[in-house]
Amino acid sequence: MASTNSRTIIISLLCFHLFFFISQALVPSSETFTLVNQGDFGDYIVEYGANYRAISIYRDPFQGCFYNTTPNAYTLALRMGTVRSENTMRWVWEANRGKPVRENATFSLGRDGNLVLAEADGEVVWQTNTANKGVVRFEVLQNGNMVLLNSKGGFVWQSFSSPTDTLLVGQSLLAGGVSKLVSRASEENNNDGPYTFVMEPQRIALYYKSSISTRPTVYWAENEEIGNNRTLTNLTLISEPRYADDLSIYLLYFLFNTTNKDPEQSTPPSSFAAIARYNTTLTYLRLGIDGNLRYFTFRLDVYNFAWDRVYTFLNRDTDNNECQLPERCGKFGLCEDSQCVACPTPNGLSGWSKDCEAKKVTSCKASEFHYYKLEGVDHYMIKYTTGDVTKQSKCESKCTSDCKCLGYFFHTDQSRCWIAYDLKTLTRVGNSTNLAYIKTPNK
Repeated sequence: MASTNSRTIIISLLCFHLFFFISQALVPSSETFTLVNQGDFGDYIVEYGANYRAISIYRDPFQGCFYNTTPNAYTLALRMGTVRSENTMRWVWEANRGKPVRENATFSLGRDGNLVLAEADGEVVWQTNTANKGVVRFEVLQNGNMVLLNSKGGFVWQSFSSPTDTLLVGQSLLAGGVSKLVSRASEENNNDGPYTFVMEPQRIALYYKSSISTRPTVYWAENEEIGNNRTLTNLTLISEPRYADDLSIYLLYFLFNTTNKDPEQSTPPSSFAAIARYNTTLTYLRLGIDGNLRYFTFRLDVYNFAWDRVYTFLNRDTDNNECQLPERCGKFGLCEDSQCVACPTPNGLSGWSKDCEAKKVTSCKASEFHYYKLEGVDHYMIKYTTGDVTKQSKCESKCTSDCKCLGYFFHTDQSRCWIAYDLKTLTRVGNSTNLAYIKTPNK
């Protein structure tokens, strides 16, 4: 009897292990693929003036590609747009920013269900870490979300969970996942840039951090629709008709999901609606190289000029105009009504050009530099930070004793002090009590 029970247990264990093995290798051979970065470049215009090779990852108007902006340094990406539109096709998702692959790199889905980007020698550069997790196939959905599905149609992995600088309609920032977008460094350089769009617990905000900054500086923020008694759990880009019975007008907006919801508000808060007189389902939000946020919509019903810039967050028609952008006036400049109008110097204001730059202070000795004063100006950080309440003499002493400080800003009517480690764009304001003191060498 004991021997029979033992045999039954052994057979059961073998069956379990066999079932477990089979269940973990569910990708049929017909659903696996290996796509190689080789061959001729495509003929059509794509974003950043890149060279590209299209691969057989496709669902109109989305296409998988390897692209490069510098020789032999390729990014695996998803582009949006069609050949017939005769417009620049744009990159809306990337796998390996800052970790380019070379010629003959491969993008593959194996029997184990892991999606892998690897060099020709097999070195893994990027992967979904979905081996033996029940994946049965790869699919590109209508909204541009690339997904790995299990046998029940559930998502094991999705590209919407790993944005870089772009959100498509239906895509989210998540408190428990990727909660920010990061700008691209430049058109040629596909590394992280200095700007971030961040979903924080009680607000959304834009930050700037240059190579000499001690920490990121906020230059735009919003929490009016969120409130102080809620905590953000996710932000989702939504496109929908303005009215259920009228498809001629569409709204684009952020839908905020929160905890600690206000019991008097039955619907989730939302913000930053843009209105268009056409279907905006194929829209993306981009944190640009310049640090601005914009909505772009691709119209399938248009053959030429199919892209529309629907809305720009910091623009000259709003309270937060382009003067809030840290690098609007390059290395240094005075901005008014979104235009760079002057170059501040120790001798006064001169005409602005891209060559405008504050003189560098190379010594930490207080005897070797001084400050020059500007009246009626603010720094981009001031609008969304409180500064320190202190005397002006102490504010100046703090900057003087800090070698990294390039100048300080002081509001005499409130005795508030801001220390600046970057100058960049200054904004002309009507209040003459808003002062700037810029460090400059004595010689």
